[in-house]
Amino acid sequence: MDKRQLSERDICTKFITPAIQQAGWQQHQFREEVNLTDGRVMVRGNLAVRIKNPEAKGGPKRADFVLYARPDVPIAVLEAKQAKFSVGHGMQQALSYAEMLDAPFAISSNGDGFLIHDRTGLTQPIERELQLSEFPSLDDLWPLYQQWKGLAEPAAVKLLEQPFYTDGSGREPRYYQRVAINRAIEAVAKGAERVLLVMATGTGKTYTAFQIIWRLWKAKSKKRILFLADRNILVDQTMQQDFAPFGEVMHKVTNREIKRNYEIYLALYQAVTGKEEWKQIYRQFPADFFDLIVIDECHRGSAAEDSAWRDVLDYFSRATHLGLTATPKETKEVSNTNYFGEPVYTYSLKQGIEDGFLAPYKVIRIATDVDAVGYTPEKGKVDKLGQVVEQRQFNTKDFDRNLVLEKRTKLVASKVWEYLKATDPMAKTIVFCDDQDHAERMRQELVKLIPAAASNRRYVMRITGDDNEGKAQLSYFIDNDEPYPVIATTSKLLTTGVDAKTCKLIVLDQNINSMTEFKQIIGRGTRLREDYQKLYFTIMDFKGATRLFADPDFDGEPVVVYEPAPDDPVVPPDDSNPPGIGEAEPPPYGPGDDVPPGRGGGEGRVKYVIGDVNVSLAVERSQYLDVDGKLITENYRVLLKDDIRKALQAEFGNLTDFLRRWSSAERKQAVLEELAEHGIPLEILQQTVANGSELDVFDLVAHVAFDQKPLTRRERANNVKKRDVFGKYGEQARAVLEALLDKFADHGVQDIEDARVLELPPFDQFGSKTQIRRGIFGGVEQYTQAVHELEQALYDNYEQKKA
Repeated sequence: MDKRQLSERDICTKFITPAIQQAGWQQHQFREEVNLTDGRVMVRGNLAVRIKNPEAKGGPKRADFVLYARPDVPIAVLEAKQAKFSVGHGMQQALSYAEMLDAPFAISSNGDGFLIHDRTGLTQPIERELQLSEFPSLDDLWPLYQQWKGLAEPAAVKLLEQPFYTDGSGREPRYYQRVAINRAIEAVAKGAERVLLVMATGTGKTYTAFQIIWRLWKAKSKKRILFLADRNILVDQTMQQDFAPFGEVMHKVTNREIKRNYEIYLALYQAVTGKEEWKQIYRQFPADFFDLIVIDECHRGSAAEDSAWRDVLDYFSRATHLGLTATPKETKEVSNTNYFGEPVYTYSLKQGIEDGFLAPYKVIRIATDVDAVGYTPEKGKVDKLGQVVEQRQFNTKDFDRNLVLEKRTKLVASKVWEYLKATDPMAKTIVFCDDQDHAERMRQELVKLIPAAASNRRYVMRITGDDNEGKAQLSYFIDNDEPYPVIATTSKLLTTGVDAKTCKLIVLDQNINSMTEFKQIIGRGTRLREDYQKLYFTIMDFKGATRLFADPDFDGEPVVVYEPAPDDPVVPPDDSNPPGIGEAEPPPYGPGDDVPPGRGGGEGRVKYVIGDVNVSLAVERSQYLDVDGKLITENYRVLLKDDIRKALQAEFGNLTDFLRRWSSAERKQAVLEELAEHGIPLEILQQTVANGSELDVFDLVAHVAFDQKPLTRRERANNVKKRDVFGKYGEQARAVLEALLDKFADHGVQDIEDARVLELPPFDQFGSKTQIRRGIFGGVEQYTQAVHELEQALYDNYEQKKA
């Protein structure tokens, strides 16, 4: 049989595997068809499905061969292709996988030979072809690996050789967890005193930490280890789940008792620190007692030099310090990288979603009229508590902190329940409020709306630091198999660490200005649980927090953004239901936090309560990310049509001025760009008119701003076709111009002004873009002039239509 007819798998079996074995690699030193990712979850309307085809964009990634220097240390990735392709056809794919796995060598083969790429740069040339009989041995590659990683010392190599923990269930670290574990082990082996790992929420930081600790502990490199967390429930979850294999050598520091006969210690950092000297239990340990300290969620305070965490770290300064975080804190005053140094490994939210390990999410943005334009009380306005309300404009950042509009809270609650009722009334939901008083008011409004809340008091619970009854329900809320509570209203308590795997709805009615806090809140929903039909989650944003998506530091956009109109359903039209905490909570009424109505706090802040101001809906939009990560708009409605009209009139003046500006514009696209810069993109204009998607920007502006009766794009195109506008052109030129008219009818003036349209059907029948402009029209300038004449023909009947 002709070799070129063999399948890729046959090439592997008949040629590549024998060549690897001939080079001395044992069966346990290489694996075939190694799954790396699960395949991205795509959300479209009422469908949420995982892409399972490896050939499709976003599909699961699978390496043909991975070769291991040691049981858990990948050293080379090999991609195989059929013999009909060149030997290097799979190199780019091999390099991508080698980078993912942190392997120094990428190899491509078609069964005739090998192309090997040395990512270490230690050999020259970096890429070289080898015969089938010349496949490199482990002895060839291992010295280069050691030099690349700086692991020449025997003790360092021994530490790297320590295997992962396995319980026989088949569970193995995912590819990025392996890299994070190995990078941390390598850093410790080379004597690093401080190590930082950045891994998005939901990617298994605690499991990764366990494997690092296990290997260091089993190798006797680190004999006593302290694991610090800032929430009781995190410590308990860790002991019961990921750290369970440590068994009897593990101890939780409680009741401020000193026990020195254990090897693995877990503690709530508030339990070992305190302002009073006698409370500082950690000082009862010798300063050299611990060899390794792991700080979970280290962004929460360890970076600040005067924090309680730093007191502990400074005291145990002889130990190695390993920081774990999803969001390294970076401000002018505080930086984790100043303390830990640059992360040895980062795995982002965006990468987790792309790999299919984290749940993508939709965003429903809802702006009320008072959020959109603000609220200014009339002079002498008195609130429900008898306080004279300050005479100024209140806006979103004031609501629920300085000013309570009760009907706004009621509207938010109604939209939350409308969404749950239309999708899944039992979907676990977290409502983030501005403070504890706000969380209680939100709880009350939800209870009034939801029939099930009357029959089960735990349907809606306030879970905040000052409510022991609510905190007692937290373990039930995060339990996958416990139906109640369904809805938790909170302020700060659930922002970090709480592992609510089945949370499907996150409601943001909180002012959020911190990227760190924003990422942590998003992380409450990122767990994927297909067994519980959770493939994605939804964020309802009432206070514009999702503006932080635009921040360059944010690394994972939503798949859908939807902003409903007042009479529209809160669920996007094409959407249906698709397949110990406490010590860290700020004390009630602390500076800048919770202020009860009528009470000063922080900087003398007063909270007003107003019940007679009507609040209505203002804006809605729906968007999603395609497989290339591009944000695509599905739906956008803006209800403040009067505001749009005023903005257009301010931009263009009167109708005559607009017509003059339009006709004088060298490119009509420039007018579109100016509108977008002023906050009125084409999508907004289109949604202000019932058939807006059928209108060109010219008619949209003329109609919305100046009450002119519009023509659709199709009507304008047909009017031009009825007249002998292109009589002076040859047959082919007329055909091109008529095709441009069809493009205008379909998409608008911006399409016909973009010369790249000539690269698309049906223009390909006339030749290339260059052939059309030069061969048919006589040059670029002549083609551009023809397009200008076409535009003039499209709009020059305006005066006749208006009459």
